[in-house]
Amino acid sequence: MINVLNAKLRSIPAWAVYILGTLPFLWLVYLLFSGGLGVDPVKALERGVGLIGLKFLVAGLAITPLRKFLGLNLLKFRRAVGLLAFFYVSLHLTVWLALDIQFFWGEIWADIIKRPYITIGMGAFVLMIPLAVTSNNRVLSKIGPVRWRRLHALTYPVLILAGVHYALIGKVWQIQALVYLLGIVILLLTRVRFAKCCSWIWQKVTPAT
Repeated sequence: MINVLNAKLRSIPAWAVYILGTLPFLWLVYLLFSGGLGVDPVKALERGVGLIGLKFLVAGLAITPLRKFLGLNLLKFRRAVGLLAFFYVSLHLTVWLALDIQFFWGEIWADIIKRPYITIGMGAFVLMIPLAVTSNNRVLSKIGPVRWRRLHALTYPVLILAGVHYALIGKVWQIQALVYLLGIVILLLTRVRFAKCCSWIWQKVTPAT
């Protein structure tokens, strides 16, 4: 069954993912202009595109475990998924700057410094920039696969920061945010060898002699 599914996936061009990935944004724009985003449409749009960006980040992280444990090969779509994540996170930031704060730079800097979830979110976005810039074959061939993979290990702290940012947005931690955070932790643990992970934990909890 998995082999049949992988064969069908190979016939799907990567550009189709970009087209499908923009549909949620178009739907949110429709809701914005049709009054379907509630009493605070700007905030709803801001959080909507941010949550979609987080979903794409988690989806990108899940591609390797899906291949490793289920045999489902989605590697050809990983770059598209990552760039779509950056697209939605950039929209999230743009809506906040342009529509919510309206480019009042004094208020922007004050929020970044005083509100931890904004500080963490900005950190995640900054770390995503080199990932997006280097997500092309030209850079890969120029710096080599080893250095490229090391650079793209930034994905891991980005996921952690993004998950914490989402969890801290509300005044109380919501179940959905905790589920995303737990899912991120589990996916990250699948990328680490079990023995290495256990050894690291043991070193941390065992007092030095």
